[in-house]
This record gives sequence, C-alpha cells and structure tokens, in this order.
Amino acid sequence: MSYTQDSAETLALQALAWLAANDDLLPVFLGSTGASEADLKKQASDPVFLGAVLDFLMMDDAWVIGFCDYLAIPYERIMQARAALPGGEQVHWT
Repeated sequence: MSYTQDSAETLALQALAWLAANDDLLPVFLGSTGASEADLKKQASDPVFLGAVLDFLMMDDAWVIGFCDYLAIPYERIMQARAALPGGEQVHWT
C-alpha cells in the first residue's frame, strides 16, 4: 500500500488514539516526547507531531505488533505511513 500524507495522518491519528487509551504506554510516550496530555489534542493536526507518534511506536516491536494487531493491518504499514509524513523520507547518502 502506498500512503498519501492524508492517509498517513489518519493512521497516525489512530496510533495516537491507541496510545492515549493505553494506560501503561501513554506515560512512556509523554515522558519521551515531553508532551503533556493537553498537547496531544493541540498537536493532533500537526503532521510533524503525527510522524513523531509513528516514530515512537516503531521503537519497540511489541508496540508495532500491539497496534497493528489492534487494527488488523500488516506490521509494515506503520513504516509506510511514516515515510509519507514530514521527516520520514528515505535518506540516500550516495
């Protein structure tokens, strides 16, 4: 599947909602990003912030599996969506 920025933002918003509902993982996300719970609502429309949500999820395979299994989507979809958001493009050093 190829993601547009809009479809990637939709997946990232789903990831943010999943994180917000996870009592164990939400404090880890807030602590690692420095965001507050109020910031989640304010920044939910910011594509850069949504990219950071996906970056966070990709830090742990268990989080990827948990989220993707929740939505019943293939595990690689998070990385594909991340590539469509600002800062997610592949870097080529050649």
